[in-house]
This record gives sequence, C-alpha cells and structure tokens, in this order.
Amino acid sequence: MMRHGETERRRVQIQKVLDDASTQEQRNETGQFATPPELAIQILRYAAERTTDVERVRFLDPGIGTGAFYSALLSTVPRERIASSHGYEIQPEIAAAAKRLWANEGLNVRREDFTTVDPPKHDSRFNLLICNPPYVRHHHIGAARKLQMKQRLESQGHMKLNGLAGLYAYFIGLTHPWMEPGALAGWLVPSEFMDVNYGKGVRDYLTNKVSLMHIHRFDPGESQFSDALVSSAAVWFTNTTPQSGHRVRMTFGGTLDHPSTDTYIPLAALRDERKWSHYPEATAAPEPNRVTLADLFDIKRGIATGKNDFFVVSEQEVKRRNLPRWALKPVLPGARKLKTDVVVADQQGLPELDERLFLLDCDLDESTVADRSPELGIYLQEGRNLGVMEQYLPRHRNPWYSQEKRPPAPFLCTYMGRTHREDSSPFRFILNHSEATALNVYLMMYPKAPLARRLEKDQELKTEIWQILKNIRPEDMMREGRVYGGGMRKVEPKELGRVGTQRLTELLIG
Repeated sequence: MMRHGETERRRVQIQKVLDDASTQEQRNETGQFATPPELAIQILRYAAERTTDVERVRFLDPGIGTGAFYSALLSTVPRERIASSHGYEIQPEIAAAAKRLWANEGLNVRREDFTTVDPPKHDSRFNLLICNPPYVRHHHIGAARKLQMKQRLESQGHMKLNGLAGLYAYFIGLTHPWMEPGALAGWLVPSEFMDVNYGKGVRDYLTNKVSLMHIHRFDPGESQFSDALVSSAAVWFTNTTPQSGHRVRMTFGGTLDHPSTDTYIPLAALRDERKWSHYPEATAAPEPNRVTLADLFDIKRGIATGKNDFFVVSEQEVKRRNLPRWALKPVLPGARKLKTDVVVADQQGLPELDERLFLLDCDLDESTVADRSPELGIYLQEGRNLGVMEQYLPRHRNPWYSQEKRPPAPFLCTYMGRTHREDSSPFRFILNHSEATALNVYLMMYPKAPLARRLEKDQELKTEIWQILKNIRPEDMMREGRVYGGGMRKVEPKELGRVGTQRLTELLIG
C-alpha cells in the first residue's frame, strides 16, 4: 500500500497536469478550482479540533476533486477514527484520477453529479462534511439543471434560492439531508453570499436551519486561489437548531487559526442584517479594560485516559486488589456523580466523597512495576489481555499506563451540560480543596502567577473567586461555547478563556 505522503505528492502533480490541460474559460464553466494543500490542511485541522468528541468520523465531500480535503483528513485524524469516507465528482477525468489515487486508502469515489443523487437513509448519514464546491456562476448553469435543483431544494424545505445564485449555494442546501443531527459542516465558498441579494437564501438557511458557528472571510488581497478572481470564506455550522441567545464568531484576514480580526455577533443581529461583510470590523474594537478568564487562568482539558473502565479504579477495588498508592492518583468522578460543587479534603488530601476514585498513572517500566508490586503487575497484564494497550491513546504513551500531566486544579468547570431553566447555566464551576485531578469531562483552571500569589497569601480569596465564577451570566458562557442536538452545550478551553470577568477584576483590584 502506498504511504499517504507519497499519494499526496502524486495528487499534487496530477492536479497540476489537470489544471494545465484546461483553459480559464473551461474552468469557469465547470467551476473546477482546486483547494491549495496548505489551505486544505488548515481547514481539516480546524475540523479535527472540533470533532474530538466524535468517536468515529463519517466523512463526505460532495465535490471531492482529486481529494485535497481527504488527503488533509488523513493528515489530521487518526485512521482508526475514520469509519467511512465518500466523495462525489462530476468530471470524468478528475473522478478517475481520484479513484486511482485513493482506491487503497479508504475513499469511496463516485463519478456522479451530486446534485442529482438521492440522500442516504438516516443510519447512513455523515457527521463531518467538508467541501469546496464548484464555483459555477448562474449563467453557466443550464436552465433544466437549475430547475431540477430548485425543485429538489423546495421539496426538502431547507433553502429557497434566487435564480442568480451560483452552484455552490445549491450544494450547501442539497447536502442538508446528508448530515446526521449534530454533524459538523465546513464550506469553502465565495464570500459574495454575505452581501448580494441572491445570497439571501444561504443567509436565511445559516441563521434558521442550522447553528452557524463561524464565518472566516479571507482577506481579498490575499486570494486563496491563484486561478480564481474570487474572495473566499470558510463557513462552519452544525446540523442543530439554533438556540436563543446564540452568537456567531466572525473573523477576517490572516488564517483560519489566527485571524487578524475576531469578534462574536448575536445570531439575531445577523438575521436582521442585509449585508454581513462589514463584520467583524464594525464591532472588532475590544471593550475597554476587558479582562477574560484566560488573562487570569491557564485553562486545560482534564485527562483523557483512552479507557476509563481500566485506568480509573474505585477505592474498593484498590483495596481488594491491594494496588499500590504510589501508582495511583485521586481523581474526581464525572459531573453527574459529583453531588457537590465544593470538594473538601481529608488529612491526606483525598476528596471526602461517597465514592472515591483513583487514576492509574505510573512512569515505571512494567518489569520494575512487577518487582515492586506483583499485584499491579497482574493488573497490567489483565489490561494487555483485554487489549487496553492497543487503544489509540494508550499505545501512543510510554509507558502505556502513564497519563497526561494534570496536577490538581483549585477551580474546575464542567465541559458539557444542558440548561434546565432559562436563567440557569449549563456549566458548573467546582471549588476543589483536594489533591484530586480530573478527567476530560472537566476544564481545569490553574491561576496564573499574579493570581496564584494572591491566593497563597489569602485563603479566603479562593472561595470569593469561586462565588464570582458561579455567578457569571449563563448567556456569557453560552455565547462563547457551542450547542449540539437536544440542547447540549459544550465549552472548550479557549472558549471558556474568552469569557469576560469584570466582577473578578474588581475583586482583585480592590
């Protein structure tokens, strides 16, 4: 089997040959403008960071071309997590090239006009959709084809388009029934839809049918395509119903990862706006003296073990098996089982909870472990027999039963949650007095040096800070986070870091 790096080099060479064989007029008519490899990597890296909680990726690119995005997927997501990958391509020579390139690397390429294909059954839909659709202007779309696509859109009821809309707009609308609930979609499209009248159908779809997460508009002076005179935008959304108070990240210039300008706009404001391109510049100026949680805390996700059933052991099991404490660290239970928001400690620093858990975390090699504790050696052998060592995370650790370095944090925030009342927050802030670390269902908040020094001198300050964190307005938290199907909310470390903390600032200054 050819290695991926070699396949990608061949793909780039083949893409150049195909591009050179077409005139500019031909490419305008077919809309074939290939995604640069660097941009494809940037987009899939962004997608990978936002699908870490997806156990198995089912990938779809309805305008696959020679497979730039699929190649980038293989570079950013472990093969073990890719359950299936499908791509559609209408141009015969390009589809044939993609089939040859990726036949042995898991991509199912279909040579068909995607706009004419019926959506899959519910159990065969996709959870990651990435596409740079053909950029075909409306006057290059035949009347019969345009009518057919409009009828399909109207029958689905997700989008209604003006006759002047380009082919990319139909692609966005027609892929909706291909996405499973909660699926992430990333589109690299002309930014014209943000302003033009015939882009209204797309804007209505983005603000009413899905949860629009982020629009990054590339600087028109730094065109992403050397062979197309078009300014581009990366549009990200999830297949979920937008919630009240939802905000959309709007960025401009630079790269997707490091934009020049960055702000959040209420979804309601976008619904009322006829033109979107003045964002984010129109509201990019930061609030005066605004301090965020990231200014005061280093925020990190808790530990991902790769197999909690094995690596997290109850206190009863520790005693039954006589496992050594030198290889174990106390760890907090999941948020659902943590009945208190204040974790107190006993004289040993262990959390005083009804159920105490311990995390297996040891840097010694297995022979040394077996010599020092035959009981632990037996336990590790059981893990080997169960295939724990072969799980993705354990097999990338040395030794496989060592864990990420996450010391106890005085403050934690739950990673996911739902609101039970309109005025309630889906997230909980935990005050931790114990020596327990936490798993990746929590975000761990470590005070930065200036705040840490204050806390060392004033122990009561810790409780005051926790009270202020608890009283952060729910809308401020939800604005920075994201929403999934069923109203599930999630906040990532960087998102939590963007939450403003004026009351905390006042406390510390005072």
